[in-house]
Amino acid sequence: MSDTLDPVIIEIVDGVQIVTINRPHAKNSINTKTAEAIGAAMDELDRRADLVAGIITGAEGMFCAGMDLKAFLAGEKPSIPIRGFAGIVESPSEKPLIAAVEGYALAGGFEIALACDIIVASRDSKFGLPEVKRGLVAAGGGLMRLPQRVPYHLAMEWALTGDFITAEDAYRASLVTHLTEAGAALDEALKIARRIAANGPLAVRATKQIITQSSDWPIAQSFDRQREISEPVRSSEDAREGARAFTEKRLPLWQGK
Repeated sequence: MSDTLDPVIIEIVDGVQIVTINRPHAKNSINTKTAEAIGAAMDELDRRADLVAGIITGAEGMFCAGMDLKAFLAGEKPSIPIRGFAGIVESPSEKPLIAAVEGYALAGGFEIALACDIIVASRDSKFGLPEVKRGLVAAGGGLMRLPQRVPYHLAMEWALTGDFITAEDAYRASLVTHLTEAGAALDEALKIARRIAANGPLAVRATKQIITQSSDWPIAQSFDRQREISEPVRSSEDAREGARAFTEKRLPLWQGK
């Protein structure tokens, strides 16, 4: 099968953007068009006020096998400016992202999952950074993010051996937060995303920003930095609406302002 399919399928469900990598004939590997399409989806997710969270998954029971080696040998780049490999690893969306993993998430595919904030995986899925087995370095963020997600010695073993990691092992290490039966990862991810999307969109975005940025803040400046992000949310119309809805015992009607 040729690359006549759209490389990425976008769906919008209840304030959630679902991005499906759609190259099953190539194990959903990443070429230039796919990186551009994922990057455009991240731009749309950041731009649209009606979208609160995103999900990334792969078509036909395969998450992503990483870089498309045939496209690479043909001179293609699987990355775009600013957002990097697959249009996501260097600059993910500012909004929460959930990886729904079926099948294999290997090399750059694992790095896409690591760029997400939550990982849901089917029990038979596998992860891995096998670059060292090919004499390469996992330079799509995996070596930087993995030690932030799992204990140091475990990250070292996984990265230095390049061995596959079962979903069960990833779950025990708290890398995967939810295990599902085969074929159910996207449904579970959507349940979580809907719970996120039910919350105040300004608060959700600011919460992710504080969690992802605060580890680099000097201790003496940390609360001042947090206030710069949290105070505009505290003074927003959504904050007042949240308080009104609570006192009136009803669901809030968020405006994103």
